[in-house]
Amino acid sequence: MKNLFKTILIGIYCLSVLSVQAQESMVLSLDSAINYATIHNKTLMNSKFAIDKSSQKIKETISQGLPQINASIDYSNFLGAEASLQLNPAAPPAVIEFSPTSNFKLSASQLIFSGGYYVGIQLSKLAKTITEQSYQKDELNVKEQTTQSYYMVLASERILNTLKENKTNVQVIYEKTKNLANAGMIEQTDAKKLSIMVNSIDNAIKSSERQVEMAYNLLRLQLGLETDQLIKLSSGLDDIVQQYINQLASIEVFNIQNNIDFKLLTIQGDIAKKSIQLTKASNLPSLVAFYSYTEKIKKPAFDMTPKNVLGLTLNIPIFSGGQRYSQLNQAKIDYNISENSKELLSDQLSIQEKQLRYNYNNFLEQYLNQKTNVDVAKEVLDKMDLKYQQGVVSILELTSANNDYLSAESNYTNILLQLLNAELALRKINSNL
Repeated sequence: MKNLFKTILIGIYCLSVLSVQAQESMVLSLDSAINYATIHNKTLMNSKFAIDKSSQKIKETISQGLPQINASIDYSNFLGAEASLQLNPAAPPAVIEFSPTSNFKLSASQLIFSGGYYVGIQLSKLAKTITEQSYQKDELNVKEQTTQSYYMVLASERILNTLKENKTNVQVIYEKTKNLANAGMIEQTDAKKLSIMVNSIDNAIKSSERQVEMAYNLLRLQLGLETDQLIKLSSGLDDIVQQYINQLASIEVFNIQNNIDFKLLTIQGDIAKKSIQLTKASNLPSLVAFYSYTEKIKKPAFDMTPKNVLGLTLNIPIFSGGQRYSQLNQAKIDYNISENSKELLSDQLSIQEKQLRYNYNNFLEQYLNQKTNVDVAKEVLDKMDLKYQQGVVSILELTSANNDYLSAESNYTNILLQLLNAELALRKINSNL
């Protein structure tokens, strides 16, 4: 009984330890969050599986040119069937009974030459290359989305913290105003107006808290985490902004050869070119060697089948009614389309990069201006707080100054977020995330 009780206590202790560990926060910097996502993101996992599958596809294609060996055993029972053979009309016919037969067959074949086989291997390798490039594109998307989610959490928390700090200040003023109103020194109207301001800030805080939680859930999704996993972000939004502002001069000149979409389209052009070669190879003959061995397990009464057979099969395409010619023309058209698409994408990416760089410079200017606006709005609010407590300004002026400050903080955070996303887009188009 004591041992049973001891076992139960140990089990409860272990469960409690596991529960505590499950609730521990995962501390993530921006870089560690990106690295974690590249390992655990489910989209990237599927892309890795696709690479493994393409590797197996290459092996499958190569194996078609390796020796093929098959074995079979058959059994036939003719259910007492008979056949009559009469060589002399004057003589009675000879009756031949079909006895059950059973054979063991072993066959082997080896492809000696096929133009399509060798081109097919090259196409399989190109297919793997395009799968690997697709993985790199998915990786870039995951890094971008993880970074954007990380930024969103920091921006949402910044707005939430600003609202909470503002509420604390307004709450202090409201309590003082309410006490003065209760003492009959000022009108109750002023206290009621401040209570409306407090309630408005409360509503804004609740809405901001929901936005923070939604941003965390989006980040958990990118990281491949459970929805109840606690996360703590260690990178600060202002530190990240300062880092990228200091690196303004280091934003690299656009090189279209680095762009992942351009790389993918280039490989698709190579595949289209190989498809032309594959179509041409279908006009070439193919040669296969074969060998078969047959062992009679149950022999018929009359059997002249040889046990060993060795031979060659030469397949020569002669005329297909123009089918192969049409296929070749289609392959050439596909190649021309891919080349034209590559030129079109090159023009589009050049224009897109210029627009992204313009957006970055524009948001940078707005960020610097808005940062000044926040400082000014905060200074004005602090003076209004002091003047209101001294009875110099009205509650309406204080409310207006407070709204101006919250609006300036909100605009500053939004511009800051857009600046970071613009810088992120510039790095992504260069495949440098």
